[in-house]
Amino acid sequence: MDDENLTREQWLARDFEQHRPRLRAVAQRVLGSSADADDAVQEAWLRLRRSDTSDVANLGGWLTTVVGRISLDMLRSRASRREDSWDAGLVELTESERAAHPNARTPDPAYEAELADSVGVALLVVLDTLGPAERLAFVLHDLFGMPFEQIADIIDRSPAATRQLASRARRRVRAADAEAEAENAGAGGGAEGQRQRAVVSAFLHAARGGDLATLLELLDPDVVLTSDAASAAMGSPDRLIGPEAVAGRFNGGAQSARLAAFDGGIGLVWALRGKPKVAFRFTVTDGLVTAIDMLGDEAWLESLEIYYLRD
Repeated sequence: MDDENLTREQWLARDFEQHRPRLRAVAQRVLGSSADADDAVQEAWLRLRRSDTSDVANLGGWLTTVVGRISLDMLRSRASRREDSWDAGLVELTESERAAHPNARTPDPAYEAELADSVGVALLVVLDTLGPAERLAFVLHDLFGMPFEQIADIIDRSPAATRQLASRARRRVRAADAEAEAENAGAGGGAEGQRQRAVVSAFLHAARGGDLATLLELLDPDVVLTSDAASAAMGSPDRLIGPEAVAGRFNGGAQSARLAAFDGGIGLVWALRGKPKVAFRFTVTDGLVTAIDMLGDEAWLESLEIYYLRD
């Protein structure tokens, strides 16, 4: 059928189908559910049919705004019902898009969702911990490049407040990414890193619990604890040698220390008001702690990338 013979609804349907892949990608990233995304896109189509769009210069932007508002309403409704709508579609989402566009470098307008492909399911799980406005602001700005001014209109906030929401969400996402990196790769690497983590974690629990027997079992007969100048200035001994001396130093202590990955291995970090003050670098050989270095140099600590782990 020639364009000139198309009805208004046929024109709208044709234009809408051009934007459907992007709209569905936006809704699925925001909602985390393939079924909910389909519902949101269908509602957007119904609103388009009922609306006068003759003055709309950018139909794609208009539709994205509509889908954003629909998704926000669905998120708020879900939160009020305490629903958990994360489904198997999360895996389907990342896998299907990767299979459909394996060689994509720069997303075209229909598939800008691939901007989010690198974060995958892990990011979607983190998004479930965010409030509806935070989540929408982060997804629309960071994953789809929508200006804060436009997002602000959707969530009924000022552009500055919207920017803060997205920034707060971004920090939480980055923190989760850092922990995942430490869990899966950065924490010393592979099976050896996991063995070191198990030993240091057991050491931390024994120290906190005052379990001297376990501490002694985890220490090599020739274990050495050393302190740098900054740690020594805080009252730590310059050097301790032997399991009894080292275990005695930690027994019943380390209450505020946290398991962490840093400097290529697993150790402990003691922080004060969120700022690392001392890092305990462990050397583990054949399942036993052979050395612990207490490092309190401020400049060195500030240069570290520290990934805190669950102990």
